[in-house]
Amino acid sequence: MTHETIRVNEIFGPTIQGEGALIGQPTVFVRTGGCDYRCSWCDTLHAVDSAYRDEWLPMSPAAIMMQVDILSGGKPLIVSLSGGNPAIQPLGGLIELGRQEGYRFALETQGSIARDWFAMLDTLTLSPKPPSSGMTTDWQKLAECLEAAGPVARIVMKVVIFDDEDYAFARDAAARYPELPLFLQPGNHTPPHPDEENGAIDMSGIMERMRWLVDKVSTDRLYSATVLPQLHTLIWGNLRGV
Repeated sequence: MTHETIRVNEIFGPTIQGEGALIGQPTVFVRTGGCDYRCSWCDTLHAVDSAYRDEWLPMSPAAIMMQVDILSGGKPLIVSLSGGNPAIQPLGGLIELGRQEGYRFALETQGSIARDWFAMLDTLTLSPKPPSSGMTTDWQKLAECLEAAGPVARIVMKVVIFDDEDYAFARDAAARYPELPLFLQPGNHTPPHPDEENGAIDMSGIMERMRWLVDKVSTDRLYSATVLPQLHTLIWGNLRGV
């Protein structure tokens, strides 16, 4: 592999972004392989677990953009870089190439690895993982991600919520970074098995958590938060590639 080779789990779209600041906007997804976390409720284990690394295709930036261009019909739109943790991959060349063609780039990461090419992003979503994930946030590393993104990229924070402890974590994150727009979403407690293309989902349970989260934010007057569902989950459940 050259330093520009990117491990790609899947490229799909155009569809809509289902989460956060860009929810509902037409998007092509480039999902990379590999992650430095192993969240207990991960819903993309096929892009995380090394047992599936043989399915991750090494691709050059040019090859990725060729596929994106085919999917978009040659009309530039938002390219969402996801994972796993896409910050593991050398994505600077891909972003530079795509921006030359008029594409915009968004990336979501837990904030554990800072890259200088964050400054080329249009939108950076920092999604520190709450206690229910089983992971521990290194706030210094997240601060390094903020610094790497600089003043140009739009930076937002998104936290997945499963319980009261997660909600308290989100409030602490908001207090640490009051300047960042805060997005909260209920977690999917029935993530698909990585070998399943369309696993069963407890939609009623997810919606019950959504109502609980709305009530928490309203009661606590956490007016800085935007509470959103996972829109793609409401539309397609656990179906992959949408």
